[in-house]
Amino acid sequence: MEIYQHFRKEEHPFIDQVLAWRDDVEMRYQRKLTDFLNPREQLILQTIMGNNPDLVYGFSGGAEGAERKRAIIAPEYEIIEQDDFQLTLLEATYADKFITLEHRDVLGAFMSLGVKREKLGDLVVQDGVVHIVAGAEISDFIKMNLTGIKKANVDFIEKPMAELMESKETWSTKETTVSSLRLDVLTKEIYGMSRKKARMHVEAGHVKVNHRVVEDTSFLLEEGDLISLKGKGRSRLEEVRGQTKKDKFRVTTSTLN
Repeated sequence: MEIYQHFRKEEHPFIDQVLAWRDDVEMRYQRKLTDFLNPREQLILQTIMGNNPDLVYGFSGGAEGAERKRAIIAPEYEIIEQDDFQLTLLEATYADKFITLEHRDVLGAFMSLGVKREKLGDLVVQDGVVHIVAGAEISDFIKMNLTGIKKANVDFIEKPMAELMESKETWSTKETTVSSLRLDVLTKEIYGMSRKKARMHVEAGHVKVNHRVVEDTSFLLEEGDLISLKGKGRSRLEEVRGQTKKDKFRVTTSTLN
């Protein structure tokens, strides 16, 4: 099928999943609510759905600028409402004067409970407060079972989605040219290091693309890819704006401050 030509081989299983969702909704006339999708998965779903006249679809992660979102695919005559995404905002507080918690600490606590990342949306940790957007189907499990993160005792309670904290993290954007879209080249450019050092980080498993470790230095990045380097934070390839006369790529990248 032509759709596969536009995406990486390792993304084909997710493409198959989206195609199955689409076909099932068309056949059964019953909507499909997905787990949380990362930006790349959202792009794939949008591409596959296209302008299908028989179906409608939408995304929500609880806030306008949410990174991770659930999707709904429905027959074209249905109206998708915000409540249909079945999102719950959970809040816990801790004494940040005595304990320091980071994003990875909180996410690790969820993973240790056996909660799949796909059931969790965006996570904000700041000023002694933890906010997590979760699928409503697992909110009771979290409230009952997640009572500690590192040395902090926590008690998660449900809050109105309108109270979701806006993260103080900001993204800085940069326009530049690169010789290729290889992972080692973009890692070098984004994080300001030699290409040799970038290759070492990739080969050592320190670099993730869309939350998956990639150890292939020649891995080609595409628009929307989220990159993270251990100890150096997250970045994103926002746009590929064509090539120069010398065959270099004009790109826009952003880095989380």
